[in-house]
Amino acid sequence: MLVLRSSPASPFGRKVKVAASVLGLLDRITIDPADTTNPDDTIRIQNPLGKIPALILPDGTVLYDSRVIVEYLDHISPGLRIIPADASRFEVLRLQALADGINDASILQVYEKRLRPEERRHPDWVAYQADKVARALSALEAVPPRAVTSPLVNIGDIALACALGYLDLRFKGAWRDNCPHLATWLEGFEAHVPMFAQTRIEPVEW
Repeated sequence: MLVLRSSPASPFGRKVKVAASVLGLLDRITIDPADTTNPDDTIRIQNPLGKIPALILPDGTVLYDSRVIVEYLDHISPGLRIIPADASRFEVLRLQALADGINDASILQVYEKRLRPEERRHPDWVAYQADKVARALSALEAVPPRAVTSPLVNIGDIALACALGYLDLRFKGAWRDNCPHLATWLEGFEAHVPMFAQTRIEPVEW
């Protein structure tokens, strides 16, 4: 068995779970919750950066981060592929990078409010991160990804869906007001990828 160290709220962990489901590998993975804020959690040994997700292979090797993990899952998949080998490969990987960047900027905003006392927060820093998200969403809304049709789901689709899901989780879905095309795209993704709904958790405050 493979062991995935993650947490339910992690958009990167969710990306791995959805990818594993699409590839038909979910039954080979055990989910082991990790607490990155706990200095005694073994995640700090398994991944020296103390970040999730991390995938522990049967021989004890640990893979991180999510991009490396999904590359590995794609490699061992007996059938479907979520990372194309043809000329569309770099378009798909670019979409994954943009979606992961949305997650990075969103998580930094959450951490600023969660981990710093109010008097020590930096509004300009939060605005800087929020602007990254806004620009990315604007670009995607102007040229939305092609509609998802099962089984033609790729890692760019999965990463974007999980990024939008994280915005729903932490920012009350405010992105939807300005991105109707993306909202429609996400509905189509969810209709073809049941694991996306199965990994949803209820929205919570920062």
